Amino acid sequence: MNISSGTKGIALIECINPYIKKYRLRWNVTPIESEESENQVQFFETDFVSKAKPRLQDVKTAILQAINQDTDNKILSGFIWNGMSVWLSSENQFNYKAAYDLTLQSNGQTLPVLFKFGTIDNPIYYTFKTIEELSDFYISAMKYISDTLAEGWRMKDSIDWNLYEEELKNLQ
Repeated sequence: MNISSGTKGIALIECINPYIKKYRLRWNVTPIESEESENQVQFFETDFVSKAKPRLQDVKTAILQAINQDTDNKILSGFIWNGMSVWLSSENQFNYKAAYDLTLQSNGQTLPVLFKFGTIDNPIYYTFKTIEELSDFYISAMKYISDTLAEGWRMKDSIDWNLYEEELKNLQ
């Protein structure tokens, strides 16, 4: 899934290679607010290959998969806490929750807790010394996940599938 721009009226479905039946799908087409670009729009797009002329279900599947993948990627690597990148894999989410729950249940007796943040090339080891600090981190991470999921749901809910059905009728 890419963010691209083009001119107002751009096709939502476009055959970009008829020999291998490769199509480009676009959604969330919104005007670009700028004096220089009054006819310009911004949108998300993804490509897919179909064995035959795509059906509406093929289009839905491709777009929804792209949105789901983007949402998963944002959850996995988009969270920043106190200037540090936090990798929110399922395993890490479980570990953060376990540490948080144990800290609360033990009234802080399991502190300090050490986590590795940052990136592979630039790891940052961070020690949580207080319940308040660990709570801030954990609640911020859970809010980030919740907000990111909600953003993906909003994007999916905003798609007017009737527009794609109309374009499919006219697609060569």
